[in-house]
Amino acid sequence: MFGLFKKGKHQRTYITDIHSHLLPGLDDGVKSMEESLEILTYFIELGTSRLYTTPHIMNDLYPNKEAHILSVANNLRKEITSKGLAIEVNVAAEYYLDEILLDRMDNDDNQLLTFGDNYLLFETSFFNLPFYLNEFIFKAKSQGYQPVLAHPERYAYIQDSYTLVEDIVQRGVLLQINTISLAGFYSKPVKKLAERLVNDGMVHFLGSDCHNINQFNALNEALKSKCYQKALDLPLKNYSL
Repeated sequence: MFGLFKKGKHQRTYITDIHSHLLPGLDDGVKSMEESLEILTYFIELGTSRLYTTPHIMNDLYPNKEAHILSVANNLRKEITSKGLAIEVNVAAEYYLDEILLDRMDNDDNQLLTFGDNYLLFETSFFNLPFYLNEFIFKAKSQGYQPVLAHPERYAYIQDSYTLVEDIVQRGVLLQINTISLAGFYSKPVKKLAERLVNDGMVHFLGSDCHNINQFNALNEALKSKCYQKALDLPLKNYSL
């Protein structure tokens, strides 16, 4: 995850962060190149050498296009090189699940922005279970994508019905929790659900979901969490990225 290491018997195992909003000016994440570079410097100080930043693609609020995202990422990489920063920044996206995404999967010839083994990071409404969730899962998997649900612990409809997340996993969706959820950054119910997911071994990825300096600072509290340490002992797919 965000560049920490897990102590083993004879070595420490690196984890790659797979969820952040560090491309300037694209969404509710960092607003400037300077802010992005500052946060990346802090990641480096933690030991991070690789991350995947994932701007929102959400039609109403952040109608980003993949080509533009890649262009901004290239500009950031140039700045990283010019500053001599020792970090590899890759890019994917966090797709909002709506009818437009479903239509794109049917009609768009362009590949969606994924990471790793064609992992497709997506999010849903925070309040209502999407009517077309099962359709999306079927389409994604039939087209060779591996869907990854971002921060399930933050969705009220999952907090109200834990069996929903169990069903989602049974349908082949991987789960990514936000590490700062374990520090109670969002709320007590979010922390409680994140801890339950860890304790039940239902976490496949850890991600910082870092948008700004305040959220980065919250990581320090998350590192003190016993549940965070327990999460590091899970067979996280971060380790293979």
